[in-house]
Amino acid sequence: MASLTGAKRVVVKIGSALLVDSSTGRLREGWLTGLAQDVAALRDSGTEVVLVSSGSIALGRGVLGLGLGALPLEQAQAAAAVGQIGLAAAYDKALGAHGIIVAQVLVTLEDSENRRRYLNSRATLDQLLSLGAVPIVNENDTIATDEIRYGDNDRLAAQVAVTVGADRLVLLSDVDGLYTANPNLDPTARRLDVIEHITPEIEAMAGDAASSLSKGGMKTKVMAAKTATSAGCAMAITLGSRTNPLKALQNGAPSTWFTAQGDPQAARKGWIVAMKTRGQIIVDAGAVRALEQGRSLLPAGVTRVTGRFGRGDPVEIVGPGGDILGQGLTRYTLDEAQALAGHRSQEIEAILGYPGRAALVHRDDMVLSHRAQFGHASAQSEILGTGETI
Repeated sequence: MASLTGAKRVVVKIGSALLVDSSTGRLREGWLTGLAQDVAALRDSGTEVVLVSSGSIALGRGVLGLGLGALPLEQAQAAAAVGQIGLAAAYDKALGAHGIIVAQVLVTLEDSENRRRYLNSRATLDQLLSLGAVPIVNENDTIATDEIRYGDNDRLAAQVAVTVGADRLVLLSDVDGLYTANPNLDPTARRLDVIEHITPEIEAMAGDAASSLSKGGMKTKVMAAKTATSAGCAMAITLGSRTNPLKALQNGAPSTWFTAQGDPQAARKGWIVAMKTRGQIIVDAGAVRALEQGRSLLPAGVTRVTGRFGRGDPVEIVGPGGDILGQGLTRYTLDEAQALAGHRSQEIEAILGYPGRAALVHRDDMVLSHRAQFGHASAQSEILGTGETI
């Protein structure tokens, strides 16, 4: 069964009901202190952590004097704008006590579904993690009207896990896992400790939200599990209200683990390979040697660019002899790539008029399809490394 032990990158989803006292509308500081201790312990063990947190509306409505219950859309957005300030400050204080830098990242589901926005989000989150920060991701509730109406932070957390290539996703919930029936209504209901495949029967077991603050029910959690596990990320549902919930999960507290289907690297490789390419980037022998060493594709190694593509679109990478070396997601449009071809990265700003990214195709967004060109016996597709070095 999966656990947090040995995880490389963990995404933790935190609901409003865990952070905010439903009777007072105030932050549960003691609980957040315990969570911060857990995050610090995970980082000390070598695990990177991303938090996906609700709570801005719940905090903001208290500051604005709005009562409990459903809010009109305009009031919900106003509450989110006010509450986000307090939410970020609370995380900064709790994690700052452990010497941890926090970063606020506001996103919408569109940021995961649009390739250009996806690449921007991924690059930002990867950079924050590489610099040792803990990103606190929240929906941009002041503009994301659908998310406010439907409360889809479970699915957002799963998409964040896919975006950052996490190998574990933890949904801190008001129950300790997925049961065969509603345990509050059926005394014979039993918790499923491990789910290897999400079947229609499993989906039928999902219920609705039980909390007045939490809008995501078990159904959205199962949907999140489908997204995460298909991308190679194991997912746990566990009781979040206990003190030090992540430590408890690591020590074997009751939970439901959904088994990952493969691993994040292989899943991402398959996603890139499945795309229909929209152009070609022809490279020289020097670029081929750089790719062999696991480096990104820089403009200096490009001799010609063809096709019709925009930023974030898939393109083929072609060797000097016409062999297709692989494909990847370009960080520039066709016109930009053509203008940069053959030039050093230091010249990008002078050519384009703004400081762009050094790599034309980053190694994290690249799949090589014919290792044989590089003098290797294996022709198996292989995605290049996951570090930040270009």
